Amino acid sequence: MSRPKPTILLEKVDKDTYKVEQILASSGIWSVFYKNRPINLKSCNLLVNYPGPKYKKVSFSNGGHAIRLAKKLNKKFNCDDFTVVLLGEGETVYPK
Repeated sequence: MSRPKPTILLEKVDKDTYKVEQILASSGIWSVFYKNRPINLKSCNLLVNYPGPKYKKVSFSNGGHAIRLAKKLNKKFNCDDFTVVLLGEGETVYPK
């Protein structure tokens, strides 16, 4: 089964580079939560400090990626505390 075509809200074509930027409609942002609280996810190496910690994504415009991450974290930490929350409309913080 093929993926449904996205709804294009806005499009800009750069005639010099032929690059196209498209703004697509989304039903929301899916985010991984731990015990009903939003999280960040960081990984690093204990032996060497190079190249430093890596912060991984925990919010996605596609629900499947968030669900897969939550399942992976639940398995890794042997718990059921990681959940996926669909974020819809919220408070506008920029510009005020």
